[in-house]
Amino acid sequence: GGGNLFRGAGLAEAGMNRVVGDHMGMLATVMNGLAMRDALHRAYVNARVMSAIPLKGVCDDYNWADAIRELRQGRVVIFSAGTGNPFFTTDSAACLRGIEIEADVVLKATKVDGVFTADPVANPDAELYDKLSYTEILDKELKVMDL
Repeated sequence: GGGNLFRGAGLAEAGMNRVVGDHMGMLATVMNGLAMRDALHRAYVNARVMSAIPLKGVCDDYNWADAIRELRQGRVVIFSAGTGNPFFTTDSAACLRGIEIEADVVLKATKVDGVFTADPVANPDAELYDKLSYTEILDKELKVMDL
């Protein structure tokens, strides 16, 4: 994601055109992807950034067949720019790419240490769940994914 730099929906609330804000958010994900690739390269891990929007000379365009080939060769593939379409979150894009590459699991990292009864940033009394099923997450409307 790129919410640490720009969040399209938040920019729209501040008066910016939502499409422009989402494009800025997509570019922020590319910036984060480049930083991740650099960190991996410094640790001698072969990684490639693929973007859903063309950025010639910066990173590779997303192509399913190329991503599969890289993964089969043991390389890390970093997907960036979401789906390339405004109004779709990077969480949605992560699930889409996970399905496309037949990933065993899609993991989401955030600024909090798990899933809570409420937003722990806004509510310090929120309690951390020890274990949850997919159905419980839906029934309790816990909003663990930005959709």
